[in-house]
Amino acid sequence: MIISTMEHTKLNYEFIKTHVEHDKVGIITLHRPKQLNALNTELMLELGHALKAFDAQLEVGCIIITGNEKAFAAGADISAMANYEFSDVYSSDFITKDWEIIRQIRKPVIAAVSGFALGGGCELAMMCDFIVAADNAKFGQPEIKLGIIPGAGGTQRLPRAVGKSKAMDMVLTARMMDAKEAEQAGLVSRIVALESLMPETISIALTIAQYPRLAVLAAKESVQRAFEGSLSDGIMYERRLFHSLFSTQDQKEGMSAFINKRPPVFHNK
Repeated sequence: MIISTMEHTKLNYEFIKTHVEHDKVGIITLHRPKQLNALNTELMLELGHALKAFDAQLEVGCIIITGNEKAFAAGADISAMANYEFSDVYSSDFITKDWEIIRQIRKPVIAAVSGFALGGGCELAMMCDFIVAADNAKFGQPEIKLGIIPGAGGTQRLPRAVGKSKAMDMVLTARMMDAKEAEQAGLVSRIVALESLMPETISIALTIAQYPRLAVLAAKESVQRAFEGSLSDGIMYERRLFHSLFSTQDQKEGMSAFINKRPPVFHNK
């Protein structure tokens, strides 16, 4: 499927499936089951289109990306990459033009991971705001076996998540990390039983979606800022966002509801 525009229209995607749960949570399911959801250019274009569409949909407050029981995504599509030359990947800006759209999404994006999240699959999961892992999840960066290194942020996001030593171990030896180790290392936020992965993740997403939209967007921006610069700059950025939220109707409603011991009614204004 070739996408020439980013219009927010419902499309019949070839490599992903999309739907909305409870009118508030946008769900994107990677769908190349025979290839264990290997990430090719077409899939990533569709994913980017769907993410931007959900980001623009007013009712949607949170987005989930998931795969199937066997694999979230077992990596990039090696068969498509095998014959590339340096001139091909450099001149086409390979990965950057297709994969980085997720960084533009303002609403929270959760990765619901079961099975393998390897190579590009692990990198895609790390691009999300946090990861909920099924108890059968396995993470890894095995690119070294192919004569390359991670190219979609694996050498940068993994050390920030799990520390230098463990990241070096995974990148240099290509070993996989199971869900328990991933949680202990800080790569994933929580582990759930495989059969509960989507119900639990949807419940988390609904919790986020019920909160005032402007505060959610500001919270995401502020946490992201922690990885972009110094502590003092991050504190100042957080402080200014905190101050700015006192100009919103939802701040007035939230605090009034708390004082008067009643449920708040937010309007995302």
